[in-house]
Amino acid sequence: MKHIVFDCERMKYSNTGLYHYCLNLGLHIARQQDPAREQMAFFIPPNAVPAFQGPVLYQHPLRKFLMPALRSFDIWHGTYQNSDYLPFRNRRIKVVLSIHDLNFLYEPKSKAKKERYLRHLQANIDRSDAIVCVSRFCYDDVQRHCDTGNKQVYTIHNGTNHLEQPSLFPYSYKPARPFLFSLGTLCAKKNFHVLLPLLRQQEQMELLIAGPRQDSDYESLIHRIASDLGVSHRLRMLGNISENEKSWYYHNCYAFVLPSLAEGFGLTVMEAMSVGKPVFLSGRTALPEIGRDAAFYFHDFSEDHMNSVFSDGMARYRLQEMRDQIQKRSESFCWKKAATAYLEVYRTLY
Repeated sequence: MKHIVFDCERMKYSNTGLYHYCLNLGLHIARQQDPAREQMAFFIPPNAVPAFQGPVLYQHPLRKFLMPALRSFDIWHGTYQNSDYLPFRNRRIKVVLSIHDLNFLYEPKSKAKKERYLRHLQANIDRSDAIVCVSRFCYDDVQRHCDTGNKQVYTIHNGTNHLEQPSLFPYSYKPARPFLFSLGTLCAKKNFHVLLPLLRQQEQMELLIAGPRQDSDYESLIHRIASDLGVSHRLRMLGNISENEKSWYYHNCYAFVLPSLAEGFGLTVMEAMSVGKPVFLSGRTALPEIGRDAAFYFHDFSEDHMNSVFSDGMARYRLQEMRDQIQKRSESFCWKKAATAYLEVYRTLY
């Protein structure tokens, strides 16, 4: 019997891609484990304990300095590449490290800060026995910027998240006109501001942007550009929303838009595609790998180009009746399939 720790430390931040990654992958691995061969335990913050059944190790910040006793465990799965919670002192336990992106390389950070992040990532890679990248784009980035030595490096795509029953609360914002929907942490790398000129051309549309507020300066920039363009009355910044609200906005939007400059996978893209919505994405990083020919791409962010892509894409979506094609693309990303692949990685270390 092998004992595996599945690190859910990032679940302390709800409404994030890493929260849903840990939740969905953890649940599916636990269901598919062979009780005669392995048992999962969850390293988890107190707020997320109800999500799982099985043994738990409680996460708190002091664990950065003193990890729990791990003598009875054989594998530690670090689910976040820059984690501070790897068993560096216990060299007997094997480590699987999931890498989601090297987004810090594409962000407007100082050279010193990028180098510090890269050193941290390299230290985690050095401690690992196997590495999993969530996309081929991420895999190529890791090989380009990190030294993986002779370690096995796998590519395992994420699954598509299940959407809750779509519903709004009495206090939720309910658009009165057709709307574009975007979702992600409010920060510069998401590039939301380039969507505002679309509203100038698409006069019947609103733009709804949901997600945790992380950068007040960037939020102010978005509002300033909207004011300059005369579209402030058709922009709504929703902040954090519930799973049911998110599902409602996906189901009822005219299209989903994500012009992000840094994506290691794009879970929100799969969520939108799961209900057959047209998705308009940046043609950069991992997004073309994920959407393929079931999505439409902005290859630059000029107003004319974006409006042309949007108008042509919506016309093609209707003419070719692409809803089924888009949903099938989403269905090809399966958490059950991902969990099977991760279990195979674990078992190479037994």
